[in-house]
Amino acid sequence: MTKAKCIYVVDDDDDIRTLLQTYLEKHQFQVLTAESGEAFLTDFKPSQDVDLVILDIMLPGQDGFSVCRSLRTQSQVPVIMLTANSDEMDRIIGLEIGADDYLAKPFNPRELLARIKAILRRMEHTEIVEAPNVAQRFYHFSQFTLDTLSRELNYQNEKESLSGADYNLLMLFLASPGKVLTREHIAENTRGRDSAPLDRFIDVHVSRLRQRLREDARQPQLIKTVRGQGYILTADVMTSDMAHVDEQH
Repeated sequence: MTKAKCIYVVDDDDDIRTLLQTYLEKHQFQVLTAESGEAFLTDFKPSQDVDLVILDIMLPGQDGFSVCRSLRTQSQVPVIMLTANSDEMDRIIGLEIGADDYLAKPFNPRELLARIKAILRRMEHTEIVEAPNVAQRFYHFSQFTLDTLSRELNYQNEKESLSGADYNLLMLFLASPGKVLTREHIAENTRGRDSAPLDRFIDVHVSRLRQRLREDARQPQLIKTVRGQGYILTADVMTSDMAHVDEQH
C-alpha cells in the first residue's frame, strides 16, 4: 500500500487550518498543522517525512518570509506560500527566498490541491529520472558541477544547496543546452500546466537562478535572454558519475 503524502499546514487562522486539514485528509493526504512560524520551526525536522509545506505569509511573530528563509537553511522541502495581499511583491519575494509556488487568499481548495499535486508530480518525476542512472548524477557546465542527488551546486569548491524551484529550473536548462526555452515552456515545467506564464514571475525566477550562478545581472553569459522568445543556456553540458572531470567546457 502506498504511503500517504504528508502536508504541513502553517496558518494562524483556525478556520483555514481546519478546512485544509479536512479537505486534504479527504483526498488521502496526511496533514500536520501549526498555528505559528515558531511552532512549525520547533517541530519540523529534516528527517521527517514531510512532502510539502503550505505556509501563510501573514503569521504573528515570525512571518512566512522569515520562516521560509529559516526552513531553507535545513531543508529543500517544497513550499507553497499563501498571501492575503494582492500586491505582487509578496509573490516575488516568496519566489526569491525559495518558495516553489504561491496562492492568493481567498482561494479555492481545488486549486490548491491541483498545485500540490503538480509539485509532487514534478518531485517524483525528478527522482525517477535521476535515481536509476548513476552515470548521470553530476552535471558539469562552465565552472559549475551540479550533484543531482544532494541538489548541491559546486563552484570552485564552494557548495550551495538549491531550493526545489531553483533546482527544477536549472535542470530544465541543463536538459536543453543551446535551446531557447520560452516563458510558457518554463512556466509549464516548473509551476504546472494550469499555471499562467506570468512573465514577471518567470523573469524573477530566472534572475534568482542567475544569482546562484554568479552572473553579472547586466551582462549574463550563461543564461542569456533572447528578446521576444525566452532564455537560453549557452554553456556546454557534460554528465558523469564523478564530482570532478579532467576537462570541463
